[in-house]
Amino acid sequence: MTNIQLKQELENLLTSSIVKTDEPLYKYTYTETGGPADIYVEAGTIEDTAEVIRFGKTHNISVTYLGNGSNIIIRDGGIRGIVVSLLNLNNISVNGNTLVAESGAAIIDASQTALKHHLSGLEFACGIPGSVGGAVYMNAGAYGGEVKDCLKHVTAINEYGDFVNLTLEELELGYRTSRVQTEHLVVVSAEFELSADKNHEDIKAVMDDLTEKRESKQPLEYPSCGSVFQRPPGNFAGKLIQDAGLQGHRIGGVEVSKKHAGFMVNVDGGTAGDYEALIHFVQDTVQEKYGVVLHREVRIIGDHLEG
Repeated sequence: MTNIQLKQELENLLTSSIVKTDEPLYKYTYTETGGPADIYVEAGTIEDTAEVIRFGKTHNISVTYLGNGSNIIIRDGGIRGIVVSLLNLNNISVNGNTLVAESGAAIIDASQTALKHHLSGLEFACGIPGSVGGAVYMNAGAYGGEVKDCLKHVTAINEYGDFVNLTLEELELGYRTSRVQTEHLVVVSAEFELSADKNHEDIKAVMDDLTEKRESKQPLEYPSCGSVFQRPPGNFAGKLIQDAGLQGHRIGGVEVSKKHAGFMVNVDGGTAGDYEALIHFVQDTVQEKYGVVLHREVRIIGDHLEG
């Protein structure tokens, strides 16, 4: 079946989604890199998302999911099969102390919604540039808080297109890990249990303070993939990279940020290949100098560019 035929089949199957062929993925990543998707679907509903998964399973076509592309590198050769964007699944609702957000909603927006309703617990997320689904996927955290601290329940879709409901305990959230990763689940909505024991101004003050810290320390003026490496036990990736004298080191158009060594920024039309090469160089250098293995936090997916 050709890509055009696949597109027609999916358009006939889905009720409210947009389907494209050979869609450049650099438009959907924070690094501004990434080759084309064979088939790109902007899912309009949760049920459409499940239908795409079932379609892929039936036709033996791989299905890849994208949130807002903030902590991912898509290789320059792009992605074969179907890529599903979840960004249109962005509803957020509040009922009492419970906030429910669909997977494509920005975790920052969830944090701001909690603030509007005088709810505490998501302050740590006020500067995390990821989607709710991505935040659950990797148990995102910042400034002493993590998703697992306030997450209560998740609705996801498994590889067969069936809906599954998971409690916090069943999600097995750890440091940048979750059952969502190991079982290749797709989060479609998450329920957070928050607290109403602080007033609006106190919650806002915490969020303003965290926002100021982020803006003063992180290189937000350039495209980047966020924090590149996980925190090594008893140390900090950024400090090791800085101490190794790697700030400003560049491969192609990508360099280790001079502002924060834990970030790599696209300063001059860099490619995913530049990112990957720089990541390997930093890992090799830090291991050689300090004997510490840096593990990636950023996900790298897709095909290398042929030739």
